Amino acid sequence: MEETTTFQGLRHLFMTVFLHGFSAFIVVPVITDVSMAALCPGTDECSLAIYLSGFQQAITGVGSLMMMPLVGSLSDKHGRKSLLTLPMALNILPLAILAYSRETSVFYIYYVLKTFTSIFCEGSVFCLALAYVADNVSENHRASAFGILTGIGSCAFVCANCCARFLSTTATFQVATTVAIFSTVYMRIFLPDSIRDNSLVTSIVSTEKLSYVLLEDYPAHRNQISRTLRSVREMASLMRSSVPLFQVAMVSFFSSLSEAGLHASSMAKFHFNKDQFADLMIIFGIAGSVSQLLFMPILIPALKEEKLLSIGLFFGCAHMFLLGMAWSAWVPYMAAMFSLVSIFPQSCMRSIVSKQVTSYEQGKAQGIISSICSLANVISPLAFSPLTGWFLSERAPFNFPGFSLMCAGFTMTIAFILSLMIRATTPVADMGSP
Repeated sequence: MEETTTFQGLRHLFMTVFLHGFSAFIVVPVITDVSMAALCPGTDECSLAIYLSGFQQAITGVGSLMMMPLVGSLSDKHGRKSLLTLPMALNILPLAILAYSRETSVFYIYYVLKTFTSIFCEGSVFCLALAYVADNVSENHRASAFGILTGIGSCAFVCANCCARFLSTTATFQVATTVAIFSTVYMRIFLPDSIRDNSLVTSIVSTEKLSYVLLEDYPAHRNQISRTLRSVREMASLMRSSVPLFQVAMVSFFSSLSEAGLHASSMAKFHFNKDQFADLMIIFGIAGSVSQLLFMPILIPALKEEKLLSIGLFFGCAHMFLLGMAWSAWVPYMAAMFSLVSIFPQSCMRSIVSKQVTSYEQGKAQGIISSICSLANVISPLAFSPLTGWFLSERAPFNFPGFSLMCAGFTMTIAFILSLMIRATTPVADMGSP
């Protein structure tokens, strides 16, 4: 596929991301009830479901931390389309199991399969989609394209939650399975691969941005699996080799840590049930979709990624501090409008990262940032969940139910301060084409 400065050539990718996101998001509102019914039928509380969910989240997060750099690196070698096929196909299996039955024994089969498939599938489709966009969109238009891609994901989230309200549990999983199958078939038929030569050799990256030794393939390092076993050391070397990447990695870690803490704490503080929480998420999704699809393409040329990143994080801080001091249950609904601006940072960070590497290192770079986000999602419940429970209990040292939300706001403030230190990025020129 030729590089494009318009987004018409990405329509098949956008459709693939929408369909895949729809199949994943539509089951989110009902999976809690399914888990409760299978593990603790007839009860309102289920400690086993909480422990299993926490264990699954931890395993998925740690696994994604190791797998994302591998997935991205393999896509640099073998093409985005080949690597997209595996997670999209694996995603069908857990959905099909619950579409067939939701009895206790079947649920345990689903749980084990979901845990192992999520290690590879969680976030990999979006990571590879980002790399695909970077392959096919010029650097000046890349941030807007990333924003549109994120907006498409938000649209899928809104549509999926709305559809879930009108479907039975059985129909929900049947629809999710059907859409997941269709999205995989659609991608295989219509999506052209952005890497035309499967015998690619990794391009050398400018030494001003990334370490030559780190990113060049030596004959002794041809085995991708062997290289993945050293992925943590590779990530550390990469961060030391490029100041902008290190800064973006730190901003990504603290912002992801804060956002995960926000979702865990807000539902507990305001005692939202699943329908109220779903309504709030739909408002977030609609605001994010409008912002990414309409406003970001206009703002990026005027402000550039670095300024828009800081602006988005500032409004993210304001959102969390407002929730921490909220005096009524209607405040979160009003504060949700902050997402019109606070949705910008993710796309901006991905665009800054994409400019630090050549076109044939996009998968590796995006995978490393995704793995850092996964690490933050593992740490966040360990830090914020006990803090939330402590300040909502009678044993709280002082009366401040929103203290954990304020702490999440302070964590976002760290990300905001770090973002101010990121200088305007200079794109890395490809020193060779495969």
